[in-house]
Order: sequence, then C-alpha cells, then structure tokens
Amino acid sequence: MTRKIAIFDTTLRDGEQSPGASMNTEEKLIIARQLVRMNVDVIEAGFPISSPGDFKSVHEIGKIAGDTCTVCGLTRAVDKDIEVAAEALKSAKRPRIHTGLGVSPSHLRDKLHLTEDEAIERAIHAVKYARNFVDDVEFYAEDAGRSDQEFLVHIIQAAVKAGATVVNIPDTTGYNMPWNFGTRIKELRERVDGIEDVTISVHTHNDLGMATALALDAVQNGATQIECTINGLGERAGNTSLEEVVMAIKMHGEALDAHTDVVTRELTRASRLVSSITGINVQPNKAIVGANAFAHSSGIHQDGVLKARDTYEIIDPADVGAAGSEIILSARSGHAALRHRLGELGYTFDDAAFEDVYNRFLEIADQKKEVFDEDLESMVQERQREVKAIYTLGALQVSCGDPLVPTATATISDELGVKHVVCATGTGPVDAAYKAVDKVVAVHGDLAEFSVKAISRGIDAIGEVTVRITAEDSKVYTGRGADTDIIVSSAKAYVNAVNRMIQTARSKEGK
Repeated sequence: MTRKIAIFDTTLRDGEQSPGASMNTEEKLIIARQLVRMNVDVIEAGFPISSPGDFKSVHEIGKIAGDTCTVCGLTRAVDKDIEVAAEALKSAKRPRIHTGLGVSPSHLRDKLHLTEDEAIERAIHAVKYARNFVDDVEFYAEDAGRSDQEFLVHIIQAAVKAGATVVNIPDTTGYNMPWNFGTRIKELRERVDGIEDVTISVHTHNDLGMATALALDAVQNGATQIECTINGLGERAGNTSLEEVVMAIKMHGEALDAHTDVVTRELTRASRLVSSITGINVQPNKAIVGANAFAHSSGIHQDGVLKARDTYEIIDPADVGAAGSEIILSARSGHAALRHRLGELGYTFDDAAFEDVYNRFLEIADQKKEVFDEDLESMVQERQREVKAIYTLGALQVSCGDPLVPTATATISDELGVKHVVCATGTGPVDAAYKAVDKVVAVHGDLAEFSVKAISRGIDAIGEVTVRITAEDSKVYTGRGADTDIIVSSAKAYVNAVNRMIQTARSKEGK
C-alpha cells in the first residue's frame, strides 16, 4: 500500500486572498460542502481573528464537516489569535489550530524584529498554548523556502518537541527550484528527532510557475500533506492547484509511493463552482479543469483520439468529472474528424460527395475560428439545396457605400451547367444582387419578406437569410441561404426561392 498524502485545502483562506476572490459566509459554506463531497482531509476555513465574517465561517464550516474531515483555523503566534481560533473551532469535531511565524532572515529582521532564539521561543510557546485548546496543532514556518537550513532544522525540532502534530514547510514566495525544496524536506526528515511521528506538510506558491512541481518533489522526499487550492487560487500568482497535484499523484502513484483519497470525479464541478462564486475565470488551457483540457483541434490529434483516446489523452475525462473528449472543428481538422462529427449529426456521404462537403467545410473554417454543429447543419442543408437546384450562385461581388452606387456582379450556373456572368445596380447591395439574379432566371417574383439570423456563436457566425417571394399567381415561395457573408446568404436565399417557384411551375406543366 502506498503512503497516504493528506490534501489540505486552503481555498477558503489563502485562496480568498486572491484579489477579487473575497467570499461571504454563505458562499464559503457552499464551497465547503463541495470539499466535503470531494473527501479532502483538511479544510482551512479561515483566519478567525481577522474579521467577524471569518470567525463565523470557521464556526459554521466546523458544523457541516462533522467527522468527515479536519477543520483548521489560521493564527499568528499570538495568544489572542489562538484563543479566538479555539473559540471558532468549538463547533468542529476534528479541530486544528494552524499557528506559526516567519523564519527567513527577511521575515525575522524586517517584519518580526526577532532574533533566531526569540523566534524559537515564540514558536514553542505558540504550539504549547494551542495544545491547551486542541490536540491537533500545525506549526508553519513561513518563508521556509528562503530560510537558513540550520535554523529551519532547529525551529522545526522545537515545534515537534513542543507538541506540534503537523509541521508546515512553506515556500511562501515560490522561490525554490523543486529539487532544492525536496532536499530541504529530506534533510528535515533525517535531522529532526521525532519527525517520523508527525505529518510533514508543504505549502507552495506559483510565482515561478512551479508550485505543483515543488509539492510533488516534496512528496517524493517524504512530505505527507499538500496544502493547495481549487483552481490554484491564492496570493500573487496563486497556490499549488489541488486538481493538478491530486491527478499527478493518481497518475504516478507507484513512482511517488503515494495516493490520496480525493474523489477525483468531483474536480471539474469544484473548479466551476469556485470560478462561479469568485468570478475568477479559469484559463482555457488550465491543466485538468480548463475548457481545452480535453479538446483537440489538430487533424493529426483528432484522428488519433478517434482511433484510441489514449493516443493523446493521459486522463479519462470521466475521471475528473468532465463531459468527455471534444473535437474542435477548425481549418486544422482533417477528414476523419469531420466525417465523425457529421456521422454523430446523422449525415453520411459516399467518398465523392464527402470530398465536396469537406472542401466546403474548409472554405467556412478558413473564415471562422471554430465551426460549430449549427454551421455543419447549415452547410449540409445548403449543399442539398444546391444539388437539387436549377440555378446555383457560383460567385457574387458587391460594391457599395456612400456616395457609391450599389453594384453587384454575379456568376450563376443554369441546369445545363452554363455559367452566366451578369452585373446590375440597385438601391442597396441586396437589391443589386437580386436584380443581377433576375437577369438570368426565367421567372420573377416580388420580395415579400426578408429576415436574417446568426445560426451559431460569435461575431464570425454564419448568417442564415430567409426570404419569401410572391409569384404572379400570388403564391408565396420560401428560400434560405447561409454563408459567412450576409449579402451572399441573401442572394443564395433568393436563388433558392426562385428555384422553388420554377420547380412548382414545371410540376404543374408535367401534370
């Protein structure tokens, strides 16, 4: 059996310190319930002395956590802080006081104005005082990543001897390289008497983009608790991302000799919940929970994933609660991806017809960042209209403006395949286009209705135009056309309506 790595979630404390991420008590309770569902080991619910709201949050979260997980309150190494935290934690069945102080030369000299000996004395007192209220006390050595290693060994030894059940070694500024940080943990394990009987925790920040790597290197060197946040929220560049370390340990548990008890299927839900409450969006390419984490755009990747998911996905989307792999259709997509998606929409084509469809798809994809299902539906329907058509619009060029005269040049093919190039002017670009069409087609009608709608998302959406024209016998014929150019869409719609009029007339003659 591999080592159990405890997951200490500090979204509600350190995560809330992200600018703009402040949460009220009700919002914290919603997230806390999700953390309980995820089976995290520790919820750091807040800093009780900092505000009445934080005090209340810690107290209320203690009620809902029950025996499921430990509820932790942060303090400084100050008696009053510890007393207030103990009061807030009275509702918790498994309370923990998290107390400590800075240990780097910068913190001792510039912030605390303490000598090393004075810092050790304060650490011992804080741990012992906290043990008067709870049995579970975690000692943090803030900025341990930049501390003198000899002093770090001495202060951690003092905390363990004073009764700390957990020692937290933070790289508060994200300064360390992973291997250096791992060495610090290894040396503490080797030199601190009794440390084998306490939990070694690490709290790493992402200032150099290595928070997850720092935490994992620490685990490899003996750490048994990781302090992290949903979506990597936290001060400055954020904390270790819970979803990243949990899935990394799941994927490499044997190599790390480690596992967690987190319910990974809840990770995506937790990410979206925190994003919704804080208003801080997750970057699309965020590992594990980003919108693009299981999305494939390259044709080579799409073909591989469609043949076997694990060719390009090391994680099953279901394992993290994601909807599934997503094939993003774009100009980089290949035949396999388009045929697969059209098949899901219910369309099948022989090889010759599919090649025609694929070429039209590329035309659309070159004009849009992403081709959606609605675009594909419209594309196929437009092709079906053209296959049955008497007249088809091959090309259209329009010039207009103020004070220009709207002019349209159209290339129209008839049922015999003869191409007609015509030009007309009008009161506007649509009028000019329709008059150009009228120069070729055999019948004419009056425009009775004209409507436009976007059939997919984005400013580059395909526009579908619906027109209704009234024939001489007063019957109304409907035509639709779709294209990324709205004037082209309107011309296609008009030609389609004219085709319907002609087909109806020929049907009557045939009878």
